[in-house]
Formats: sequence, structure tokens, C-alpha cells
Amino acid sequence: MLSGCASVEASSTSTPISTDNDILAEHNLDGLDVGQLVNALDSMPLTDRPDGLTTSITAEALTLTDQHKHAVEVALPSDVIYVSIAPYQSQTHDCFHHSPTSCVGELRNVDVVVVVTNSETGETIFDENMQTFDNGFAGLWLPRDIQATITITRGGQAVTSSISTAGDDAQTCITTMQLT
Repeated sequence: MLSGCASVEASSTSTPISTDNDILAEHNLDGLDVGQLVNALDSMPLTDRPDGLTTSITAEALTLTDQHKHAVEVALPSDVIYVSIAPYQSQTHDCFHHSPTSCVGELRNVDVVVVVTNSETGETIFDENMQTFDNGFAGLWLPRDIQATITITRGGQAVTSSISTAGDDAQTCITTMQLT
């Protein structure tokens, strides 16, 4: 069964998070900047996911909530947004805001090539060979307020889709890209 909602470090996320909240310390995540925090959560093996910790990444923030309903919200940088993409072959799920601790895609730990092109300028803003995380997602830090085209290739299969990183409620979880 697949459920909702990986990773490139954001260069503008080097400021450590300062919080009195025990959630980060309890899960050995304290002292990390938001880019490191997102990467640690998204790249976590499925078997290591902590019980009782839920997460959500919106265009504005990463939110962590524990089993006691204590929550901490960490703002994303003002110039980039984290978008997690789970390409698939035969099974997918609906998702809008990525959840590193509960989302699972079909193609776990597979090599893919990801190319992102700014639709307005034609500039290639991301072009890398990646491996999806154990959760089946590849995570990208993309510039805010752009319209882009994403192409994912795996072996002889490819898929292209449009994405927008504009607005406070931009989609952070893409699960509709079927490789054919």
C-alpha cells in the first residue's frame, strides 16, 4: 500500500534552528538548519521512521507534531521551496503537501535523472542524476515564484509535467508523474 508523501540541500538554509521545543531533541534533530532537517526526515529509511511523529512540508514551513500533539514549525527560506516528487509506474496516491514521515511512493531507492526547466526563460535550473529515497521520493529545492517543467527519466522511460512554485500554498508533493 502506498501513502502520501525527498533531496538536495538548500544553500540558503544555513541558519541553525533555535527552539525550546523538545520535539527536535527527542528525535535527534536539534541543531539542524531547515535544509538539513528536511533532508534528514525525507531520507530516513522507512524502518527508522519514529512512531508518533508526523510531519508536513508546505510552501512556507516544515511542521513536526509528536504523539502528545506538541508541535514545532520551522520556516522555509524565502527564496526557495522544497518539492518532493514520487515518479511511479503502476501505483500512486493523491498528495498535495509532502509528509516525510508518512508518504511512500512506489519506486524506492531507484536511480532517476531529474531536469527542471524554467518555463518562462527556458533556463535549466536543475539537472541531476539522483536516487529516490527509501520512501520513493526525490526532493528538490527550487526557486520560488516560477513556472517550470520537470522531466524524470529512468532507463528507457520518461515523464514530463508542469509545476508552479508560486504562492504561499504551492504544491510540495508531486505524485502524478507516471513513467512510460
